[in-house]
Amino acid sequence: MKTTMHLSSVIKASLISTSILCSVGLQAAELDISVTNATKEIYFTPLLIAAHSADVHLFESGTSASAEIEAMAEGGDISGLSSLASNAGAVVIENPASGILNPGVAATTSISTGNLDRLSVTAMLLPTNDGFVGLDSWVIPPTPGTYKVYLNSYDAGTEANDELAASMPNPPFITFGTGGTGVETTVTNDKVHIHPGNLGDTNPTGGVSDINSSAYRWLNPVAIMTVTVK
Repeated sequence: MKTTMHLSSVIKASLISTSILCSVGLQAAELDISVTNATKEIYFTPLLIAAHSADVHLFESGTSASAEIEAMAEGGDISGLSSLASNAGAVVIENPASGILNPGVAATTSISTGNLDRLSVTAMLLPTNDGFVGLDSWVIPPTPGTYKVYLNSYDAGTEANDELAASMPNPPFITFGTGGTGVETTVTNDKVHIHPGNLGDTNPTGGVSDINSSAYRWLNPVAIMTVTVK
């Protein structure tokens, strides 16, 4: 039996095939990423940048922080979070700044996302009890170009914001006061939420906080991320 295929059918099939190929090509994104610390005197611990699928989250507002988020937000340890993301199929970039990201400084990196279409970022804020800069599942644009994203600070909800030196990492580039009585004594919101900022005070040997309010307060956003989709 002789089979006849109309020309219109051939063209339609060709267009469908071309569309599929283009779609696959768009998904295999090559990204250049720059994260700038946009604060006055808040420091970022090593950054974690992850490209992942839509069903993966490093953190989510309004939900309890994982043990991995807690370790990052309270002590700057991204190893557990990196392993968790990698095991979920994410492409992970660790510590693009090669250490602490100082105020006003940018960390840059490149990443090949394959067919992954979400981008997330985390790093602890210093000095805080459990504050971190975060980006949750930002949709990577399919169209080549340069995109700017402003990143907020989050509170992991895992530790009271007492703002006492004994409760926080004490790197040499942070100047703490002494004798604070504590801003908070208990956790008031145990879910991940937008950070209210350090309260601080100007009493170096007393008051409620060991954080100098003239140096270590901030307002959101705390970082600027520039993404170039090639």
